[in-house]
Amino acid sequence: MKKRVFLPVIILFAILSSCKKDVIENIFPAENDREFDNGSGIVFPEFNERLIADLDLLGRIWGFLKYHHPEVGKGNYNWDYELFRILPNYLQVKDNKERDKVILEWINKYGKISDCKTCKETPASAYIKPNLSWVENSNMNIVLKEIIKEIYQNRHQGDHYYIKMVRNVSNPEFLHEYPYTNMINPDAGFRILCLYKYWNMMQYFFPYKYLTDKNWDDVLREYIPMFITAGNRLEYELATLQLIGEINDTHAYLSGKARIEESRGSNYAPFQVRFIEGKLVVTLYYNPELKEPSGLEIGDIITHINGESVESIVEHLKKYYPASNEAAKLREMSFDLLCSLQNTLTINYISMGHAGQKEIHLYNRRLLNIHNRGDGWYRVDKNENCYRLIDENIGYVTLASIKEEDVSKIRSTFRNTKGIIIDIRNYPNTFVPYSLGSFFVSGSVPFAKFTYGNTDNPGEFRFRDGNLIPYIGESYKSKLVVLVNEVTQSQAEFTSMAFRAGINTTIIGSTTAGADGNVSTIDLPGGLQTRISGIGVYYPDGTETQRVGIIPDIWIEPTIEGIREGRDELLEMAIKLINEE
Repeated sequence: MKKRVFLPVIILFAILSSCKKDVIENIFPAENDREFDNGSGIVFPEFNERLIADLDLLGRIWGFLKYHHPEVGKGNYNWDYELFRILPNYLQVKDNKERDKVILEWINKYGKISDCKTCKETPASAYIKPNLSWVENSNMNIVLKEIIKEIYQNRHQGDHYYIKMVRNVSNPEFLHEYPYTNMINPDAGFRILCLYKYWNMMQYFFPYKYLTDKNWDDVLREYIPMFITAGNRLEYELATLQLIGEINDTHAYLSGKARIEESRGSNYAPFQVRFIEGKLVVTLYYNPELKEPSGLEIGDIITHINGESVESIVEHLKKYYPASNEAAKLREMSFDLLCSLQNTLTINYISMGHAGQKEIHLYNRRLLNIHNRGDGWYRVDKNENCYRLIDENIGYVTLASIKEEDVSKIRSTFRNTKGIIIDIRNYPNTFVPYSLGSFFVSGSVPFAKFTYGNTDNPGEFRFRDGNLIPYIGESYKSKLVVLVNEVTQSQAEFTSMAFRAGINTTIIGSTTAGADGNVSTIDLPGGLQTRISGIGVYYPDGTETQRVGIIPDIWIEPTIEGIREGRDELLEMAIKLINEE
């Protein structure tokens, strides 16, 4: 038996005191600032062009200092609350001279910056370079411009209180971004804080900012009035959702939007609809027993909902559906078009060329076994074998239910088949780009490369080569056909890229979701949360995947006739390609 050691009380007290001291020293000063926990107290004056321009400038400077000023990077200041401290004086300025004086005093508050010995210039090889043209293009005085340039030249280096890059994958992790979940209705100060936060995160750490439909430089000014005047929680959620849509990223789903969800309702039609040939088409019933009371057939086209045309509804709502491309946007919208607070909807439809109108009953989504949006796009039986033979000589694999142990079985079972079809019209259950992808290459080959940000130089993105698909000493010699569509997203797109590197691969289908790369999460005031594609993903030759998706070698989409007949036209085409000599 070990002899127990009892420390004298005075020594034990000293050790505990030392531990307590270490804990205290690890608490950043920013965390002790609680002054505005219950509200900002900010009241904005009536809008005019000057006020909007001044708030646009303040948002840029606030974000620049957040990610560049050494004292902020060290965690010495709660930067959210520092905004609320400058705003009262800033909102009272009458001209540029007064404005610049307030900004100068604000910056000087944080002390003189030491010369940076480790700051490096942006390399010429950087794919995206920091853009501080807004400083020179502003109407600030020369002194302020020089101070901002000096801060950039001597910017924070190393561990940062508000940002870091995730180890190994290098997507940004936004730190100490408090969600302020206690604020059901964030006041005007917290609403402008939300806008400033998000705009600057994208400004410095979104790898695809250059691909947005709008010039990101113009977005901040456009949204200032919308965020300040949002009169209630619903308007705030809608403004935030619309802002997030401006980055054109299908990963950018907004959660925590309780009022939006409440306004849409939780009662759904008993059938799934998809946009086929540009029309809203009934594609399957969630519960087959509900088909008869509904009265609509698979393949029927819905033209109006409660008297409004589908086209008009789509045009009105599309700004609230963040997506990389039109195919993904329509995918997202189709899930919500037939939901309501009410128990019924009146629809106009076309069935076999004949027009009709009827009232359809809606059901709570839980009763339809729809727990999330993915349940609405496809149904997966995780217990069902992910692979099977078609016509005894063609292998079929769905990644929706694949498990790691299935990979070796697929290799051995399908080694001598005439061809293999891999269905990625889903989200892979297991990450298999390397383990299964290696079956289709004749040597170790690259299939992707990435861009990643730099916390030491915010706004800079560089290329990094991806891992090779390993060669394991055997290659599948016959044809590989990969099926994709608008549901193919993120990991599914990355996996498609890996299979494309195979020696005899054909990808068929239509536009994928166009959102690749590791996901980064962002918390915003009022308990809102969103995500972005955190790293840039490209083919080895630099061809983009974001927004464009995985471009099929053979373009084929379902037809209304095929849906009506219960045919899988992509699968039919895949079988035909394999059987062709």
